[in-house]
Amino acid sequence: MTAVPAEPRICSIARTLDIVGEKWALLAVREVFLGDRRFDEMVKRTGAPRDTLAARLRTLVNAGVLERRPYSEHPARFEYFLTEAGLDLYPVITTLRTWGDKYLAGGDGPPLVVEHRCDHELAPRLVCETCGEPVNPRDTRARRTSGAYSLTATDRGSKAT
Repeated sequence: MTAVPAEPRICSIARTLDIVGEKWALLAVREVFLGDRRFDEMVKRTGAPRDTLAARLRTLVNAGVLERRPYSEHPARFEYFLTEAGLDLYPVITTLRTWGDKYLAGGDGPPLVVEHRCDHELAPRLVCETCGEPVNPRDTRARRTSGAYSLTATDRGSKAT
């Protein structure tokens, strides 16, 4: 029997997961959203090993998700700020938090509540930007575009979805 060569699906999800798909990467992004921008604060709040968190922060900076800015020269210390690409991850972080609150929170409820400026608890909802209707997976379809056919070296190393 001849082995069939793998043909991973070219996918923006796989490309995204290459950057933020590891636990410590998303927790670092969460911390910056919550205002903890310094490395030692992030280590404390995430519980991440220092070397692992440093590697994830480098990946996020190199990918343009975070920007590193100095706040001390002696010793050299940096803070991390969200770029436009990082800010665009807010719906992802918010939806993950909401899912965890619904399915994983214990009897005491969620550990953190996020409120909108209207003073109500934030309850994110995915809606179609064009018609404003709530999005249900049963009401959508995937359509290949020309980007699905141009396999790059980066894509060959990506996880398939």
